[in-house]
Amino acid sequence: MKPTYHYTTVLEALQDLKSKGFHHDFNLNPEAIVENPNHYSVVHIYRYEGDSDPDEESIVYGIISNAGIKGVFVAGFSANSDNEARLILEKLYIENKYQ
Repeated sequence: MKPTYHYTTVLEALQDLKSKGFHHDFNLNPEAIVENPNHYSVVHIYRYEGDSDPDEESIVYGIISNAGIKGVFVAGFSANSDNEARLILEKLYIENKYQ
């Protein structure tokens, strides 16, 4: 079972992942994830829900590429969120979790 982390804020999650070597920002090129999802593994995942505003919901992924690049991807997490890279990462995480 993968470890579960509980953070107060997204920033805290990002700082912890950075301390673990996750330095690359995969948000700069989400098309790479969409075009080649099999090149990535989701090894950490954290969902943050804002206390009062549903628009503050977000999810932080700790990702490792097949080339060994460790980084993060941060996306909004709501019913109306249309982020294709986030949907792919969620699928990769679920598939990896049950292997």
